[in-house]
Amino acid sequence: MSGKATIGIVGARGHVGTELIKLICGHPQFDLAYVSSRERAGHRVAEFEPAYLGELRYSAPALEDIPALGADAVVLALPNGKAAAYVAAFDFADVDPVIVDLSADFRFDPQWYYGLPELTRAKHAGQRRISNPGCYATAMQLAVAPMREFLDGPVQCFGVSGYSGAGTTPSDKNDPGKLLDNLMPYALTGHVHEREVSARLRHPIEFMPHVAPHFRGLTITANLHLRTAFDRDAVRARYREAYASEPLVRVVDDAPWVSGIAGRHHVDIGGFTLSEDGHRLVVVATEDNLLKGAATQAMQNLNLAFGFDEFAGIPLDAHAEAA
Repeated sequence: MSGKATIGIVGARGHVGTELIKLICGHPQFDLAYVSSRERAGHRVAEFEPAYLGELRYSAPALEDIPALGADAVVLALPNGKAAAYVAAFDFADVDPVIVDLSADFRFDPQWYYGLPELTRAKHAGQRRISNPGCYATAMQLAVAPMREFLDGPVQCFGVSGYSGAGTTPSDKNDPGKLLDNLMPYALTGHVHEREVSARLRHPIEFMPHVAPHFRGLTITANLHLRTAFDRDAVRARYREAYASEPLVRVVDDAPWVSGIAGRHHVDIGGFTLSEDGHRLVVVATEDNLLKGAATQAMQNLNLAFGFDEFAGIPLDAHAEAA
């Protein structure tokens, strides 16, 4: 397409909305059309986001008025359960922008493209309704997918995330005082990301999430039982082959640390450790939950939707590119 595409963000005050604004500001072919936030309505975006140099102000349009604002694409950065009403408003107005939903609302809807490009880009084919995967779900799928055909029984995933993953609405899970010197388990069965990954991989996943005192970044330790015995070199070769052409997936030897992923746009996968009989494999994946777990992935999906280079506007880490 010619010219720049315009992007509207609904729910721009949250952590992910902030990251997405930064990415759009650095994109050569995207411009912000509007950013909605009730709390910041009337304030210049530049007051809160130094990367933005224009005069656009936050607004708080009524839901039914948003379709008339005219963006080429709309990102719904809203809590779970809030997106459907906005999608219905676009349908009622007979307006058809590209819609990227960051919530879980459409991840199980077969009418929506599930946008984890490293695993699903072949199915994109000009989709205009795009469901962004969950942050944990992204790391889990990328950690497990290369061994999917050899799995024997459920995969156990122990997850720990920074408290930014709990959003901005106050709760125990994003209260730094309650998290100090603490590790908070929650939703230990039936978490939406457990169901999401089980559905996408078509294999049972048992997920145990926790919140830690750090702000951003998550780690997944995945325990895979294998029906075929492997050695470490063979496992590592499978992961390197699977992600050889993926600049946002880095395969490393040692188990990655969550402290090394904050502010970076890729996923680290490593620590490949096997039991003595070669039938049990433990893999560790780390990711910035606000970036590859949300905003960066949304940018990949927007780029694909408009036919741009998938990684345009995404700062690619040199080490990730070389891995």
